[in-house]
Amino acid sequence: MNKVINWYNLVFAKLGYLESPALLGARLYVAWVFFKSGLTKVNDWENTLLLFEYEYAVPVLNFEFAAYLATFGELVLPILLSLGLFARKSAIGLLIVNYVAVISLEDIPTAALYLHHIWGLALAAVIIWGSGILSLDKLLKIK
Repeated sequence: MNKVINWYNLVFAKLGYLESPALLGARLYVAWVFFKSGLTKVNDWENTLLLFEYEYAVPVLNFEFAAYLATFGELVLPILLSLGLFARKSAIGLLIVNYVAVISLEDIPTAALYLHHIWGLALAAVIIWGSGILSLDKLLKIK
């Protein structure tokens, strides 16, 4: 039985080396998705305002303020997340953007909803485990 336990511990200790590359991959993937969305908003600002006014039912906020806030979040937070600078805070901010996007679209297609779930899980991993060794947070000793 000790042999099995030792083998198990050896295998899973090696898998621990994948934690930081996996967190880096999650950070870069989610950052790329949200940054691209922010660029789309900036490239066609008039359409962005129309979408926020008539398509997205953003609760509480004025549609124009919501458009500026979402665009800012989608352009700034992904940069911080990809660098691993204030990664947990950036991930929380993008998780909020992700959540508001889901609740704002009344008729969200199932495939799009699943993508939002995947992005939310990747962001949750960063929030829970941090940005990993491959980050500015680690270099600067930021928690």
